[in-house]
Amino acid sequence: MGISYPPQPPVLTGDVLSANRFMASPTLILRQLRTIAQQRFVGDMLLSSRFQVSGGAVLYEQNENIYSDRSPQAVAPGAEYPLTTIGTGPAQLAKVDKWGQDSLITDESIKRAAFDPINRALTKQVNQLVKTIDGFTMSAIASQVTQTMDATGGAGSGNWTAGTPKILADVLKAVATIRALNQGYEPDTVVVDDLTWAAVMSDDKIANLLPRENGSAPVQTGDFPVVAGLRWLRTPNLPVGGKALVLDSRVLGGMADEQLGGPGYVTSDGAAGIEVKTMRDDENDQWRIRARRVTVPVITEPNAAIFINKV
Repeated sequence: MGISYPPQPPVLTGDVLSANRFMASPTLILRQLRTIAQQRFVGDMLLSSRFQVSGGAVLYEQNENIYSDRSPQAVAPGAEYPLTTIGTGPAQLAKVDKWGQDSLITDESIKRAAFDPINRALTKQVNQLVKTIDGFTMSAIASQVTQTMDATGGAGSGNWTAGTPKILADVLKAVATIRALNQGYEPDTVVVDDLTWAAVMSDDKIANLLPRENGSAPVQTGDFPVVAGLRWLRTPNLPVGGKALVLDSRVLGGMADEQLGGPGYVTSDGAAGIEVKTMRDDENDQWRIRARRVTVPVITEPNAAIFINKV
């Protein structure tokens, strides 16, 4: 048996010591939580802009026109150019809220199950943050987006989940409606609930337009590809039943996050504004994990989206 030199340092794999070292490092906790949270916040994908908040509130302008306030005029040689004002949208103020919770992990659970209780606690905290923040984000979008259109055949008869739906045609009409506002909007996303997602995935009209030879068809991958320049997202947090949402995610709005910081808190750009802290409770032989997010959804261009009444 050979002996290596210099000797390799000891490796900790899944024992009580490594679990406690992991718990003592909020940076490692945040990295694991970020991995679990990745691509889970649908609201962050729909409101892709990012606003940095200080003082507990964010000031923004809504429905800002992309044109100047005056049309250009013919300018004679040597004449002065006409002056135009540059209008802004109505000012809005949004207050951030702090959302978070703690989880307790006892020494006994670590001794008997190593990393399992840690992973379960982190996963459940992320799931709850996603459910809560996505819920009020989608509600904010629904309250601000007032444009609607009926699916083909009129409201009540254009059902996407039964009969002979015309899903793609309806979505493209919604895209055309947003573009017709002539404000530079370019819709790129469709959002549906889980039941409608199943109907879209199995729609023959759409499936016949997709390539099958390269193995990327939805029936093979379980994912829906980009169709007509649109990505399709599903969420159980769509607050309005019987509707689909078509939007331009680049301009609809953003999430305004405030990093409170404080002793022991860590965060990173890839963690969707989540801050994490771990605390040792020696009096009760346990660890306390805290995950929080201080945020508010901001809808800057509500006309960049439209709801389709699909049932």
